[in-house]
Amino acid sequence: MKAQVKLGRIAGISVGLHYSWFIIALLIALSLVQRFRAVAPQWSITVVWLAAVVTSLLFFATLLLHELAHSLLAKARGLRVREITLFALGGVSQIETAASDAKSEFWIAIAGPITSVVIGLALLGTAWLAGWQPGSEPTTPVVSVLVWLGYINIMLAAFNMIPGYPLDGGRVLRAVIWGITRSADRSTRLAAQVGQAVAFMFILWGLVQFFSGVSFGGLWIAFIGWFLLDASRASYVQVELMAGLRDKHVSDIMDRDCATVEGHLSLKDFVDEYVLRTGHRCFVVVQNGRVSGLVTINELKTIARESWPQTSVQSVMRPLGQLRTVAPGTPAIQALELMSREDINQLPVVSDGHLEGVFSRAHVLRFLKTQAELQRTTLSVS
Repeated sequence: MKAQVKLGRIAGISVGLHYSWFIIALLIALSLVQRFRAVAPQWSITVVWLAAVVTSLLFFATLLLHELAHSLLAKARGLRVREITLFALGGVSQIETAASDAKSEFWIAIAGPITSVVIGLALLGTAWLAGWQPGSEPTTPVVSVLVWLGYINIMLAAFNMIPGYPLDGGRVLRAVIWGITRSADRSTRLAAQVGQAVAFMFILWGLVQFFSGVSFGGLWIAFIGWFLLDASRASYVQVELMAGLRDKHVSDIMDRDCATVEGHLSLKDFVDEYVLRTGHRCFVVVQNGRVSGLVTINELKTIARESWPQTSVQSVMRPLGQLRTVAPGTPAIQALELMSREDINQLPVVSDGHLEGVFSRAHVLRFLKTQAELQRTTLSVS
């Protein structure tokens, strides 16, 4: 999940907001306005709205601290963390490399819920010192903010500890299974299956709540279940993908017969004679018999269509020296991580200064599909 609004960097980690954050922030503020007006009718409308807006902003600040706990511990364990994104259902830390052992996975996963519990208890303790008694409604705006944030952070920790992968509780479960079985792949499969079962329970519970006429909150519960189900399935697919690529290198998957195009060709001729006829999206640019760069569909998008006849391929290509490249012996998983980190779809494969081929996501998918078909054929024959 990518952030549309960049907020800056904390400890070298990029922090941003997904567009869905603005929707949920508004809904939280509106719900808090209703709550504060119900429990404290003596407050002015200005005070109610100010308390609601401040509370919703501080809530997302505590969410950020929750995700920072995951990310900072991951960095301390030697993992690469790309960014933290806050979105409608909370936040996500984009940790690019997987934990190398069950112990690291356990502590990285549980760091977030522990942080939320500590924050919640600290806020409730501060409210208590200010005169609030547990079980009673706070009477001042400041104490109301502290109490609401305290309880919601403890509830956040409890929710995240539900053993539904990829929630924090699911990752803790994965770490425990990993420690017992000594198999990262098997632990992920089992944790993802538990996550799917939990997700189905959320969906069914939410639908029952809704059709029983309790409230529209049932639809929200069902939506969370659907999101969790989708994430669990994606995690299961990912582990199967990684298992299929283990011990494979770029040279096993790359396309050695690269489509080439002359650099002097106009973009119009390039599209008409190469792109539309072949269906390829990436071409090696050749000038005077030597490879000089790559051109893809993305470069075409930067040039107005009416300028295509006067614009050469050479003028829009990405020079070979400016591209991220990999060697034929690079592990396929490592190359995929590089593509994800740099947000690119293909990598030139270079050896001793010579282009050996192109490694792309399409080649990986084709390789995995062929591998799956061969496995099915072998099973049917046996």
